[in-house]
Amino acid sequence: MTQRASLFSDTSHALAFWGGSVAVTIGVLLHIPMFLMGRYTHYRLAGMPMGTPMLIGMGLIVAGFAATAYGLIPRRAKADVFEEIAPPEDAPLTRAHWVQIVMLSVALIIDVMKPATLGFVIPGMRTEYGLSFAGVALLPFSGLLGTTLGSFIWGALADLYGRRATILLAAIVFMGTAICGAMPSFAWNVFMCFMMGLGAGGMLPVAYALLAEIMPTRHRGWCLVLVGGIGAIGGYFITSSLSALLQPYFGWRVMWLLGLPISAILVVVSPLLPESARFLQSMGRLDEARETLARFGITIDTTVVRRASARTLAPVSPVKLRSLLGLTCALTLTALCVGFVNFGVLLWLPGSLMHEGRSVGAASKLIARSTLLAAPTIVLVSWLYSIWSTKRTLILSVVVTTLGLLAILLRDVGGVPFLSNPTLAVVLLIVGTSGIISMILPYSAESYPLRVRGRATGWVAGFSKAGGLVAQGLGALALVPALGIAAGAVAVPCALAILMLAFLGHETHGRDLRELEGATAAGAIPEVSAVGSD
Repeated sequence: MTQRASLFSDTSHALAFWGGSVAVTIGVLLHIPMFLMGRYTHYRLAGMPMGTPMLIGMGLIVAGFAATAYGLIPRRAKADVFEEIAPPEDAPLTRAHWVQIVMLSVALIIDVMKPATLGFVIPGMRTEYGLSFAGVALLPFSGLLGTTLGSFIWGALADLYGRRATILLAAIVFMGTAICGAMPSFAWNVFMCFMMGLGAGGMLPVAYALLAEIMPTRHRGWCLVLVGGIGAIGGYFITSSLSALLQPYFGWRVMWLLGLPISAILVVVSPLLPESARFLQSMGRLDEARETLARFGITIDTTVVRRASARTLAPVSPVKLRSLLGLTCALTLTALCVGFVNFGVLLWLPGSLMHEGRSVGAASKLIARSTLLAAPTIVLVSWLYSIWSTKRTLILSVVVTTLGLLAILLRDVGGVPFLSNPTLAVVLLIVGTSGIISMILPYSAESYPLRVRGRATGWVAGFSKAGGLVAQGLGALALVPALGIAAGAVAVPCALAILMLAFLGHETHGRDLRELEGATAAGAIPEVSAVGSD
């Protein structure tokens, strides 16, 4: 079966999407001559006027984004229920599943590359524009502000527009913001960094929501965590590798321009990315939902589905609403804490170590060695998450992070000999935060009903950036506290988050996502069979 129907509402919408994508591409390419004008000054463009081609290119990018947004508007049909069409929860993984795993891993790598690029462009940008440390801090602040707002906005769009459509819209934003590499003024760079953040904030939670709805239960946990880990590690690795390869020859601006070809890859292969069958069912598009499941080797008894479609869903009970509210509070506090640690404490750590008298090389070497533990941590967390307990594994990572913060606090106070060497504290922080970052969004995607899954996951993702926004705001205002004080201050809400997760968190290990929808009739799930090959 084909998926042409579920990709676009009709031919005009398909033409609008592909035409808009081409317009955005041309708009970015019209900025390349401006970039090349700086080849005799090592691509320094500060103070140069913006030419007519650049202004035309900006217009094409705006028009192209509007066209792609129109092209991805989903078609709706009348439906009474939405949760009956779903893959059997014990279905095997097929080649189609692995294709989606690879594609969404690529999407997350692209998502991580954008904010990761900030650390590689700031030194060159500061030199070119003659900025102070506080002045250049506006760039990461604007980027984090964009990602925070983007997580809320795109999470809501995912529940209205669809998971696939929202991911592609974020990719188009990535493509358009590549023109940051040709902006002659710092103000334009700050604005484009904010726009980049809007797109980056949306890709992550939506990709998790889509993957959670595609994967069968017995494979969902390890797959979500592993894909998240691959995205994080792969994004930083590719960014650092490209920086080492290209920046010596083309300057810092080339790191932004790389957004065009990298994001275009995801757009070009987008016909391989299906919409979630659960979302299609919620739109009343039963035939397309069946087609989507057929791609994964799953067939559904049509008679049973039609009989089930006459049933309705019960409204969410007040007890269930209170339960979800408590869980949301626990995840929000956890996200704020890990955001502050990741974008605050860990970023301030190198400077604190150098302030103690260590050289930049020694400080970097210590952190690099500790970071090597992140990769095996992802594997261990993925294993525990999938075979032991999702809730307890998340709590364990928050406990490890809290111990790392307390180790930094006690080291700063002094009097604890074995903490005089910062290695233990750094290892605990990196291992703990790596685990939380790998799990918190997959756990969120598994914990909420379909109707609000995108918004809820986006909410948690947004607050994971909001913690970093607070930390970067302190940096921009030159109000960064001593490392021990910062660690002690965030250790308190981390301890509270542990208690909240323990009492308000839900166990999602082995849980059928259809249990979250509250169907009125028992046995409303149709008979299905998996007929795919690995």
